[in-house]
Amino acid sequence: MNGGDTVVGSGSAPSRNEPDLRTALRAARAQHRAGAGAVLDILMRGVDDPSALLGELASRAGVAVLVDPADATAEFGAWKAADAKQWRCVVVRTRAGELLAAAEDPWDEGVLQRVGRAVPDGLPAAAATRACMDHWLAGAEAAAPRAPEPRQAVSTAGGTTSAGGSAAGEGPIVSFVDHALKAAFRLGASDVHFECDRTSIGVKHRLDGVMVPFARMEGTQPAQEVISRIKVLAQLDITERRLPQDGRFRFQLGDSAIDMRVSIMPSVHGEDAVLRLLDKAQLRGQDDRVTLDRLGFSAASGDAIRALAGAPSGMLLVTGPTGSGKTTTVYAALSEINTGLEKIITIEDPVEYELPGVLQIPVNERKGLTFATGLRSILRHDPDRILVGEIRDAETAEIAVQSALTGHLVFTTVHANSVADVVGRFRHFGIDMFGFMAALNGVVVQRLVRRLCPHCAQRRELTAAEAAWFAAADLGLQRDAPAPMGCAECRNTGYKGRFIIAEIHHIDDELRDHITEGAPLSTLKTHAAKQGVLSLLTQSAAHVVAGHTTIEEIRRVVGGV
Repeated sequence: MNGGDTVVGSGSAPSRNEPDLRTALRAARAQHRAGAGAVLDILMRGVDDPSALLGELASRAGVAVLVDPADATAEFGAWKAADAKQWRCVVVRTRAGELLAAAEDPWDEGVLQRVGRAVPDGLPAAAATRACMDHWLAGAEAAAPRAPEPRQAVSTAGGTTSAGGSAAGEGPIVSFVDHALKAAFRLGASDVHFECDRTSIGVKHRLDGVMVPFARMEGTQPAQEVISRIKVLAQLDITERRLPQDGRFRFQLGDSAIDMRVSIMPSVHGEDAVLRLLDKAQLRGQDDRVTLDRLGFSAASGDAIRALAGAPSGMLLVTGPTGSGKTTTVYAALSEINTGLEKIITIEDPVEYELPGVLQIPVNERKGLTFATGLRSILRHDPDRILVGEIRDAETAEIAVQSALTGHLVFTTVHANSVADVVGRFRHFGIDMFGFMAALNGVVVQRLVRRLCPHCAQRRELTAAEAAWFAAADLGLQRDAPAPMGCAECRNTGYKGRFIIAEIHHIDDELRDHITEGAPLSTLKTHAAKQGVLSLLTQSAAHVVAGHTTIEEIRRVVGGV
């Protein structure tokens, strides 16, 4: 069999004169790669008349269709059961005696070529449902002894429960939740969203800062049971459905212990849940130590932050919107100065990563341990360096400023979009501007931008406004720019990974004077330009010209294009 033939499916989707089916197939394949089920299952969930869809696939998409496992029997010969399970593709014989390569994604050239090398007779491809695939594979597993699957332990304050294992033994609700969490960890998601609507519950993963649909379970009762399962894991009140609840739990996945921070929110259709994944082991050990270079800072930006982090006292503020990587940057700066010669204490909500040789204190507001009360106690514990996870209120801001003024180096973050916004936040807190500016050594303003996938990037023409933007950034006449397309390497998003764009502002006496005197924003921008600080937009334009990202991504994250 030749994997390039559409015998074993040429892998080709419908022709370009079938845009609706092509678009649906592309979206379904992307969801399949994220673990949302077989392509055929995903397609059938999105239509009112599945029979018409099956006919279209058979006549226009170049594949046979199998929805009933009784319509064919699996044959494990040259194509072994272990390979079939790994690649979710089974060689089957239909009732009419025809051999087919039945796959969850029969348009995946890589899988079809593997089958073609094992069964060199030329097999037509077939789209199969997950139920069919599970049935055929279960028959192979029943015929051969196998070791029990490892189970993932879920730890709560009340003990340890199981998160994984046999779907049949655990039930569909437990399996649905566990599958979503394990897939999130495998894909590198930062958050898992369980969203209820009028008739079902859907799961989305936040990957590279954007929401990606993963799976869906139909029915209002199962939706409530999914949320109840999450509440049980986090030891929350399953009877309370009218008020927000927060909790956390930990589960063991192989050698990794993953903390899950849980937020439950009531909605018009029941309740939604958001789980934040906190892999504490990510920064553990010298070999895995996060650094400014590994985070993608330029050499100049990294050196500027190191200089600020090496000051004997004062405050280093990292600012940006939610999800811009502020905490990770602070951890990286702290890790680079952690030589063991100084006492470093942190207070965080929550402790996201474990740092060797550092005293890390988790906020516990239920017991009265807030950022402010914890920071007061830290000052009596003889620290040299202090990390305050986030400044949220006036009391914490005041104590942090006083700590910086009394000989400590304070690392902290605040939610703001620019240096001017940082000043506005502290003015709103009622902090004395003279004392605050005397304590402040520097401000890092940053954004996380998705990196263009190198495997599928294309070019497009610029609009007049976009060309003017490049010209204003002194990048000359540009006629085109990178554009995202989407491929298997990037889960059809057009982007793969992220990098940081940052402004690093050293606070000098001239800037202190401008801010304490209430100078206008234009004066602050002029001073930054005089210091050689490139704005986020100017850096963004250079990254687009270099092919690192796209105008669309800059418009989404930075704005102003």
